[in-house]
Amino acid sequence: MTAKRERILAALAALEPLHLEVLDESHMHSRGQESHYKAVIVSPQFSGLNSVKRHQKVYAVLGELMQQVHALALHTYTPEEWAVQGAAPASPLCAGGSKHDH
Repeated sequence: MTAKRERILAALAALEPLHLEVLDESHMHSRGQESHYKAVIVSPQFSGLNSVKRHQKVYAVLGELMQQVHALALHTYTPEEWAVQGAAPASPLCAGGSKHDH
């Protein structure tokens, strides 16, 4: 487990998740290590919130860590939604196109 992933997990614990996954998906992109993440968060704190408000709540608990991450795919669910959904969608493969590609 990478140090940055551990810090993200620790910060997201503030949301009191019933289920929490943080995947380092940097290997799927051209920017190198520890830059692209996917977070699957199931928390009662998301009840009554739309997706924008849920994402704002996640960004708030991550704080300064967000400056160290190039991309963060968020999949936020209430416990009731998770009981129906059961899994987050798979991440798409990177199509490239970074200004860093030559």
